Amino acid sequence: MRTLAIITARGGSKRIPRKNIKDFNGKPIMAYSIEAATGSGVFDKVMVSTEDMEIAEIAREYGAEVPFLRSERTAGDFATTSDVIEEVLAGYKKLGEVFDLIACIYPTAPFITAARLKEAVDILGKSDADSLIPVVRFSFPPQRAMEIQDGLLVFRQPEYMNTRSQDLTPHYHDAGQFYLSRTESFLKNHRFMAGRILPMELTEIEVQDIDNPVDWQLAELKYKLIHG
Repeated sequence: MRTLAIITARGGSKRIPRKNIKDFNGKPIMAYSIEAATGSGVFDKVMVSTEDMEIAEIAREYGAEVPFLRSERTAGDFATTSDVIEEVLAGYKKLGEVFDLIACIYPTAPFITAARLKEAVDILGKSDADSLIPVVRFSFPPQRAMEIQDGLLVFRQPEYMNTRSQDLTPHYHDAGQFYLSRTESFLKNHRFMAGRILPMELTEIEVQDIDNPVDWQLAELKYKLIHG
């Protein structure tokens, strides 16, 4: 089984300029994703998809390959992750390389570890599922969600107002770190979240969206808490 890790790192970040190579606790944040993928030992290739020459140079410095650059179409603000992955797979096919399993890894996910990636590939490889996605449990039961109507708080599901938290079904959301899929399934469905999807549950300390400067500070604090 041939496996490919694709780290998606375009140059155009609006909310945090140069986000994918911004220093995070001493090195470019993208380096953590590259080192986790290469250190896992489960990928035949670890590549970075980018249109940016500086990002490409840093990617190679930390051990990833950049066999080709993104097209203008997939480097724009409206390109989807699926567009990027399909272009990468087509690019490798032109080079005579095909893969059975693909991982899409975000470049701003410093909590990814080699051990987690290895575990994910092992689990999916031994199953008959189509994909595997890391998830984290909502810290507060969504069944207790409220909304504001005409200036007043209203329960969205009032039938759960007095239900004990431990009696409510846990809900989960995408951890925003990586997606793992059988290539055949991805190309058929044009997305990772399709078919039979296995969950990999992560703890809250392992997960942090990084969409703005405050998120960045929280992520650095969490990282220092984990690693000392």
